[in-house]
Amino acid sequence: MTNDKSLPQQIRALLKERNAILLAHNYQRPEIQDVADLTGDSLELSIKAARTEADVIVFSGVRFMAETASVVSPDKTVLIPRLDAGCPMADMITREMLTARLAELGEMPVVTYVNSSASVKAHSTICCTSANAVAVVNSLAEEEIFMTPDRNLCQYAASKSTKRIHCWDGYCPIHDQLSAQEVLNVRAAHPDALFMAHPECRPEVLALADAALSTSGMLDFAKSSDNESFIVGTEEGLIYPLQKANPNKSFYRVSQFMVCEDMKRTTLDDVLRAITTMTYEVKVSENVRINAARAVERMLKL
Repeated sequence: MTNDKSLPQQIRALLKERNAILLAHNYQRPEIQDVADLTGDSLELSIKAARTEADVIVFSGVRFMAETASVVSPDKTVLIPRLDAGCPMADMITREMLTARLAELGEMPVVTYVNSSASVKAHSTICCTSANAVAVVNSLAEEEIFMTPDRNLCQYAASKSTKRIHCWDGYCPIHDQLSAQEVLNVRAAHPDALFMAHPECRPEVLALADAALSTSGMLDFAKSSDNESFIVGTEEGLIYPLQKANPNKSFYRVSQFMVCEDMKRTTLDDVLRAITTMTYEVKVSENVRINAARAVERMLKL
């Protein structure tokens, strides 16, 4: 649209003009994180944005995140800069698939990871995040539950609970491909570094972790730790805010393949176009929104 140097200034001016707020997930490109009003985990961003006086939310992330923002901020206009920025794991289950699986298992509480569509959330008992999955599971009175869509997060929660948990066979392609051997190789190269792993990783990878944490959890852990070096077991985009917040510490990629193409689709040009043309709007229908919001609110009450 114009030269790159002017893009951030144009974006900030338009955000002010539209009474809009720009959210950027921790995996987004560094230049987008730098121009954003708020950066962080997906649900955390939606909740913070809901508490602002902004009329418009521009969510630089993937579609389910924009849907969640629409769920918690029904009176605000929610825009996503790229319609093709999706989440393979969220797409691995639909409302119809969930209903069919429950018909096989019998009725039981459904714990749904926030990395899912609004329609799946709407047919769930309660939502969870990667940070609070264990607490959510253990808060339920029932001894048998169903958890979706991430099998790795489910197995992690099950390892910290006495409940019988049925796992949907979904996964994040980026985290699921990380092998224990790759972790051991990086640890051999950086023996003093602490390994932080996301709960979306496989059980054998989490078994090697010094801490299993959400992206915001990793930011907090690195900041409060006396250790000076860390191996980052999640999408490589998190290394930028980690390094920015801890300039005197070292952060190492656990694998060169931990890159989410969907998270990297959005550019500054896309953000500027979204605000200029007010596209693409993401609006969750009211009947879906009410039930999805109920599942989110149940989690927040914990």
